[in-house]
Amino acid sequence: MPKIWPLLPQGLDDYLLRVAPEREPVLQEMEALAKEKDFPIIGPLVGRFLYQLAHLTKARRILELGSGYGYSAFWFARAIGASGRIFCTEGDEENARRARDFFKRGRIKARIEYRIGDALKLAAKLPGKFDIILCDIDKWEYPAVVTFAEKRLKKGGVLVTDNLLWSAQVLDENPDKNTQGILEYTQKLYASKSFFTTILPLRDGVSVSIRL
Repeated sequence: MPKIWPLLPQGLDDYLLRVAPEREPVLQEMEALAKEKDFPIIGPLVGRFLYQLAHLTKARRILELGSGYGYSAFWFARAIGASGRIFCTEGDEENARRARDFFKRGRIKARIEYRIGDALKLAAKLPGKFDIILCDIDKWEYPAVVTFAEKRLKKGGVLVTDNLLWSAQVLDENPDKNTQGILEYTQKLYASKSFFTTILPLRDGVSVSIRL
């Protein structure tokens, strides 16, 4: 995965991080781990945005396609309350172990089901529709998410996707496999009559697609 470069001038990006309220200790620990391991997480600015989306939509069932060690799920869990449920998917068992530890210490473990394996295959086995779907799996797999989300997202629900500007690699003349996946996904999203989509230049590019 390419290094994430801020879309804003560094000074403005630093300013936004500086003025944002301090996160609770568990979130700060997760952020420190990401820095130490050079592990991609959505970060606090996008985390606050996810919280707002979940709160505004009164989401109660959230599906994450790609969860890492649970940073985005932690923000979602704070917004949906004790009655909500988040279904996390992740291919790495070590990430799952870390996630469960963070969830336990954050007292949100009961709100989250964490499953290990191929995200789309796991999600296909889950019943019902979702209020929010977060897409953050391997980028070459992105295009398949459009069809899945059309079927499994409730009307008025939200599909959120990370890395759609991909550190400006979407401008490359000869895109690699992951970049090509993002480009195809973006085209499919905007062409779909099931979604109304906007890409926000936040962090590495976050799209918000409303299920019509």
